[in-house]
Amino acid sequence: MALVPMKQILEEARKKGYGVGAYNVNNMEQIQAIMAAAQKTKSPVVIQASRGALKYSNFIYLKHLMQAAVEENPDIPIAMHLDHGNSLESCKKAISLGFSSVMIDGSLKEDGKTPSDYEYNVNVTRSVVEYAHAYGVTVEGEIGRLGGIEDGVGSGSVHVTDPDEAKKFVEATGLDALAIAIGTSHGAYKFKGDKHLAFDVLEKVRKLIDIPIVLHGASSVPQELIDKVNKYGGKMPGATGVPMEHLKKAIKLGVTKINVDTDGRLAVTGAIREVFANSPDKFDPRDYLGPARDQLAGLITKKMQDFGTAGHSGDYKPIGLEEMKRAYKK
Repeated sequence: MALVPMKQILEEARKKGYGVGAYNVNNMEQIQAIMAAAQKTKSPVVIQASRGALKYSNFIYLKHLMQAAVEENPDIPIAMHLDHGNSLESCKKAISLGFSSVMIDGSLKEDGKTPSDYEYNVNVTRSVVEYAHAYGVTVEGEIGRLGGIEDGVGSGSVHVTDPDEAKKFVEATGLDALAIAIGTSHGAYKFKGDKHLAFDVLEKVRKLIDIPIVLHGASSVPQELIDKVNKYGGKMPGATGVPMEHLKKAIKLGVTKINVDTDGRLAVTGAIREVFANSPDKFDPRDYLGPARDQLAGLITKKMQDFGTAGHSGDYKPIGLEEMKRAYKK
C-alpha cells in the first residue's frame, strides 16, 4: 500500500536535497490530475485537503477519493495530509478519516483569523503531537504568520518567523515539520511591488532546527494562467506569485515541502472558461472537467520537475503508520 507518513517522504527528500509539492484537492478530477503527474514523473506526492475542502465534500467523499489514489497507485509514496487544522478536534477528525499527516496551525486561534500568542501555539501544537504520534501520524506546525486569506484561513497580517523562536518551538512541541513565514502569502495576490523573500531568515532557521521546513503560499501564479483566465472572461488584474527561481533557491537553502493551491485553481478555471467560451453548446460536465484535469496534470508535472521531485518515487521502501508508531515510541 502506498499510503505513508509524510514524515518519511519529507525526510527522504531532505536527504537528497529536493522539494516535495503538497497539492490541495477538492474533487476527483484534481486528485486524478495530481496522480497522473506523479505517475508520469515517478514522484512521491502529498495530497492535502483543507478543512473547507473536507466540509465541502461532507468528509466521506473526499476521504474515499484520496484513498482511491492510494489504491490505484501502489508504486507511488503518497501522504494524505490535513492542511491548516485549527484545533485538536479537527486533527482528530482527519486522523479518524485515515490521513497519514496533519497540520495544526496554532499561529491563529480556532476561528482561523485571529492571531494567537506563542504559548497558545505551543500548547495546541503539543496536544496534537501527543495524539497524532500515538497513531503514527506526522504533525506539521507553524511559527510566524503568512499574509493573505485563502479558503477562509488567514489573518491578513504578516509576521516573519523569528529563528530563535522557531528553535524553541520545535523543542517544546516535538513536531515533525515546521512551516515558516518568510514573505509568501496565501491567494493569488502575494506581493505588492518587488517580489522578495527573507532568505536570510530561512538560512538561520535551517541552521537551528533539524526537521523539514515547509513553505506555505508558494504558488507561482504563472502569467500565462492569469492571461487565459482573463482572456475568457475572468477579472484578475495584478495577480502575482512566487517566481519559480525563488522556490528553487528556497529548496537549496533547506525548504522541503512546498504548498501549491492557487496555481491549481487557476489552471482548472482557465480551462473551463475556455471550453465555455469556445463551445457554448457544451453542457456535459465531462466536456469541461476533462480538459481542466488535463491542464492541471500538465501544470503539476512541471512543478514536480522544477522542485526536483521527479524520479524519486522508487528511492525507498515506504513504511506504514504502524511502523512509524513504533518509531515514535523509541
